[in-house]
Amino acid sequence: MSASSQRSGTRPAHDLAETERIRREYQRRAREIPADFYSLSRPAVLFGYTQRIRKTVQALAKAGCYPPATLRICDVGCGAGQWLVDFVNWGAEPRRISAIDLDVQRLGVARERIPGADLREGNATCLPWENDSFDLVLQSTVFTSILDLEMKRAAATEMLRVLKPGGVILWYDFRYNNPRNPNVRGIEAAEIRSLFPGCRVDLRRVTLAPPIARRLAPVSWIGALLLEKIPFLRTHYLGIIRKPEGT
Repeated sequence: MSASSQRSGTRPAHDLAETERIRREYQRRAREIPADFYSLSRPAVLFGYTQRIRKTVQALAKAGCYPPATLRICDVGCGAGQWLVDFVNWGAEPRRISAIDLDVQRLGVARERIPGADLREGNATCLPWENDSFDLVLQSTVFTSILDLEMKRAAATEMLRVLKPGGVILWYDFRYNNPRNPNVRGIEAAEIRSLFPGCRVDLRRVTLAPPIARRLAPVSWIGALLLEKIPFLRTHYLGIIRKPEGT
């Protein structure tokens, strides 16, 4: 399906309902979570961020996508743009960066941080770009916020549609459910592979469980590094999903 037909089509009722639920959840988080909760001034956040950066660069280099200076990049669910800032720091050109997010306020922050990028308000199930537009498409903690299976499939299909043959999807998301938040549902490896049929999917477990990191990183960075070596304490998958050539 082309981008134009996607944009002109009528979105299913369940898609609209799920989108509104996600918007309400974003609004709730904005009200209830302290503004500095994810600040890099917090040792646990800094620990998780530096570990994610290190392992992401390794994965991108192995996939032939680092440095990303010549890549056209799309972030699906960019939020306030931290991943986009990271890519710019790694050499990506803002004029080659596109992104989409439901949250207008966070999108405004991203626009201030990455002037010159093509950042749009919208839904992951209806991306406003043509087929085969990007070398790399990114999603970070978006799919675990989508509870409707059909909406997940639609978003995955759209990500593949705008990705060039042979291009890669960079995946970073929770493996486990959040026991304190029913609006987050973990995604294991089998489900990730089912969302991207025909693709090569390489996954690695990363990120020390945040509740443990929040307790340990402020007192022992080395202790946090040691615990992160235990596979079942790593709560996220970092993945490279390769679209087949010639599709």
